[in-house]
Amino acid sequence: MKLAISGKGGVGKTLLSALLAQAFARTSYMVTAIDADPDANLGLTLGFPNHSKIVPIAEMTEFIQERTETRPDEANPYFRMSPHVDDIPIRYAERHNGVRLLVMGRPRPGGAGCYCPENALLAALVAHLLLSPKEVIIMDMAAGIEHLNRGTARAVDRLLIIVEPGQASMETAQRIITLSTDLGLKDIEFIGNKIRSSAEEDFIRTTFPGYNVLGFVPYDESLVRAELVGASKLDACFAMRSATEEILNKLLATKKQDPSDD
Repeated sequence: MKLAISGKGGVGKTLLSALLAQAFARTSYMVTAIDADPDANLGLTLGFPNHSKIVPIAEMTEFIQERTETRPDEANPYFRMSPHVDDIPIRYAERHNGVRLLVMGRPRPGGAGCYCPENALLAALVAHLLLSPKEVIIMDMAAGIEHLNRGTARAVDRLLIIVEPGQASMETAQRIITLSTDLGLKDIEFIGNKIRSSAEEDFIRTTFPGYNVLGFVPYDESLVRAELVGASKLDACFAMRSATEEILNKLLATKKQDPSDD
């Protein structure tokens, strides 16, 4: 499976990406987690040692130029859209607790230009990696819809939109649906996060009729306490971990029914 995790900023994308990555790893899957958010925090959330020292792919200037056939100090309006990518997870991923992590990039200073070649490389990476039946890619996308405008999620099997019960989150999700449909993404599902009541669950279901809701993750006060003392969120969020296990089981059950697996 190739999963992209999307949603409005602050809805819990990175934490749920990390919980899903760990859950897949516990079921003997080979997990490649891709932090595609320029505000990269997936390594920190997953507890990678020296996460701040991981060199993002986007900062490997010579590597990007080689694979996308661009030249330094140019605007690069044209670049190769299908660069060779098979060796990237093996050569450049960091490993910890059964998860391989690739970090794509950090925020650029104002006026530094777009991530166009880097986004082309990310799109090619997701599109062209061939996965075994017991392998999964989990891509933590940038908040909002910019990544969809650039098409970096085009090659995923399933797009999981994280929403919380609130109008702003719902409006962002609606825009994500529109752009995803334009890109040809057909398998779009929802996960409700920070849920406090059945009324909030019903609110999410009725807002997105016709779309599958994989599960609801409860609001977890322990995360606030973990933040205050600098403790690991993954170690603190027992209720969220249990809900994520149920979501994992639904993903695997649907995967087993996929005729392409035969």
